Amino acid sequence: MKEIGTLGEKLIARWLQLQNYDLLQRNWHCRWGEIDLISQDKLTKAIAFVEVKTRSKNNWDENGLLAVNRSKQQKLLKTASLFLAKHPQLAELPCRFDVALVGYQTLKEGFNNSTFNFEQITQLKIGQPVTLANYQLTIENYIKSAFD
Repeated sequence: MKEIGTLGEKLIARWLQLQNYDLLQRNWHCRWGEIDLISQDKLTKAIAFVEVKTRSKNNWDENGLLAVNRSKQQKLLKTASLFLAKHPQLAELPCRFDVALVGYQTLKEGFNNSTFNFEQITQLKIGQPVTLANYQLTIENYIKSAFD
């Protein structure tokens, strides 16, 4: 199900762009782990380390929120610290850890738009379904400063 996870990350990346953020990195990884998205608020210059969870309807873990447990948070903190050490020009800026929850459902066979250009999306709201490939995705929630 890597495909659906990738679609969820691309959807959140586009939503962030529409919220006036620059995308600095996608799937940045080191020995401690991976950060799905690293973005910067164009106005405040704050850095947002974003964990994206994409889940089907009626899932067991509250749309992925329960998967961002204490252990996962510690890995993200270490990974972000290493990212900032490798990018010292960003280290003095305010930073936060956000969690994006994306829901999806599989559509009937026959519709496939694998070459979809996310730049075509000019409006995107939390709760608004978007059809991509064989899926309907919805940003269920975006939690700023979900943990520290």
